Amino acid sequence: MKSVFQSIQDFSKDELSLLDNLITFRMLKKGEFLLTENQVCNEIVFIKKGILRSFFLNHKGDEITNCFAFENEFMASFASFITQEKAEENVQALVDTQLQVLDRKALEKLYQASINWQETGRKLTEMEFVNLQKRMVSFQKLSGAQRYEELYKNHQKYLQLIPLQYLASYLGVTPRHLSRIRKAMV
Repeated sequence: MKSVFQSIQDFSKDELSLLDNLITFRMLKKGEFLLTENQVCNEIVFIKKGILRSFFLNHKGDEITNCFAFENEFMASFASFITQEKAEENVQALVDTQLQVLDRKALEKLYQASINWQETGRKLTEMEFVNLQKRMVSFQKLSGAQRYEELYKNHQKYLQLIPLQYLASYLGVTPRHLSRIRKAMV
């Protein structure tokens, strides 16, 4: 986590050492939930190893995957974390997952400690907004095959670990169509 923060902002050793007493560690077994719908999200996690999936249930009760997070990425129900309202999504481990956890109180301590932490929080929020915007635009402009190609380029090593139905849901295609897309790429 420290290296990611350092890549975003030029922290002093003292500023980075603040994390040592604020970060906790957690293991999630495959299938375990980090967060379930209607809970309030009070922590942001950094994935040391593993994959997390965020999903919600649509009006028919079908699971719709809206996000995957991989090693060296952050995950939270960001809307719930910011507003302190109940989350609309579930966050589940797709494989055994090692996490570094920063809870809301710890983050507030960092923000109070220095302007560098405040700027980092702003930059991470901006990056999350940009990622969300790109995802929305991809559904407007790209085909399911093109969205799969993007995922393949950026996270190829993980694709074999994600069950086909979750991947299809994330891409907005049926599992059958996803199979055709994957065969066409070989």
